[in-house]
Amino acid sequence: MVLHKKTVSFIALFLLLLVISSNYVLYHSSFGLQSLPADLNGLVVGSILDLSLVAPLLFLAWQRKFSLKHFIVLMATGLIAARFIIPSEYLASFQTVMWLGVGIEGVLILFELSLLFMLVKNVPPILRRIKSSSLPLLFSFSRAVNEKFPNQTFLHILCSEMLMFYYAFGTWKKQPSNEGNTFTLYKRSSFITFQIMIIHAIVIETLGLHWLLHNTSMTLSIVLLILNIYSIVFFIGDIQALRLNPLRVEDARIYVSFGLAKHMEISFKDIEEIIEDTHILEQKIPNTTIEFIARDFETVHPDLLLTLKSPIEATLFMGIKKKYKQVAIRVDDPHAFKKIVKERLEKAQRNELI
Repeated sequence: MVLHKKTVSFIALFLLLLVISSNYVLYHSSFGLQSLPADLNGLVVGSILDLSLVAPLLFLAWQRKFSLKHFIVLMATGLIAARFIIPSEYLASFQTVMWLGVGIEGVLILFELSLLFMLVKNVPPILRRIKSSSLPLLFSFSRAVNEKFPNQTFLHILCSEMLMFYYAFGTWKKQPSNEGNTFTLYKRSSFITFQIMIIHAIVIETLGLHWLLHNTSMTLSIVLLILNIYSIVFFIGDIQALRLNPLRVEDARIYVSFGLAKHMEISFKDIEEIIEDTHILEQKIPNTTIEFIARDFETVHPDLLLTLKSPIEATLFMGIKKKYKQVAIRVDDPHAFKKIVKERLEKAQRNELI
C-alpha cells in the first residue's frame, strides 16, 4: 500500500513530537527519573542520537524538503537542545559532542549575521524599488528581495518576518483598494471573525498557562509566552495583509494573494483553461492545486479553477517557493471576476495568434 504524502508528513510530525516529548519526560518527570537505569551512559547516548539524528530526519520528512545544509543545521540544533533536555550531571562524559553543536551553531550564526549586514546595506535600494512599483506590496516586496538575494533562504525568511510586523503594526491607517479590477476574497465568509476568535483564544491561553507554569517551569513558561505573542502578531498581520491586498486583474496578469500565507502571479498567456463546471469544482482539490479560498465553518467551493499550461511558482509563508498546476479561486463578486478574467484571457489568446 502506497501512503499519501500528507499521511507521511502527519506520521513524521507525530513521531517527531513523540521523540522530543518522551526524552523530555524521561529526565524531567518523577516517572521518568524512577525508570532511569544505574548505568546512564547508554541511555544518554540514545537521547543524543534521538535529538541530533532521528529528530532532524523526522523534521525533514514532515517538511518534505531534504537537503544536507538543513540537516546539518538541525543536527547542531538538536545537540544544543540536548544540553537543555538532558541534565548537565548526565552529560559530563559527552561535553566534546555538546560543544560540537555549539560550534556549528556559532559558525552558522556568524554567517547569518553577515547576511543580515548585507540585508541592512541593501534596504534603501529595496525600498526605492518598492516605491517605484505599481504592484501590490506583497508582490513588489517579493520581487525586490528576489532580485537582490535570489538564493538566500535565511534572508527570504527574515524579510517575510519583517513584512509580517509591518502589516501587524504599520498599516492601520491604510485603506484597501476599491478599483474595478480588484476583488476581495473574504467577505462571503466569516474568515476574519474566525481569526479574531483564535487571537482571543491565544490571549486567554497565554494568561492561563503562564500563570500555571511560572512557578513550576519558568523556562517553558517564557518559551510558550514568546510563541503565543508571535502567533498573535502573525494573525493580526495576516488579517491586515488579506484586507489590504485584494486580488488584482491587470491586462496581462492576475495578482492573487491570501494574507501572508501565499501569493502568486499568473500570466494570462500561461492559462490553458478556465473551469467553471460545478461538478468539477465540488470535487476534492488535488495537491497540485493552490487554493485562494477563505474557509470558515462551512464547506465552500471555488468559483473557478485555472488550469495552467505548466506549473507556476507561488510564494508561501516564510518565503517558501512551490509550483502548482492549477489555481482555485473564490472571490466576493464572482460574476464580475469571471467576466473580466475571460475578457483578458481572450485578448491574450488573440495577441498570441497575431
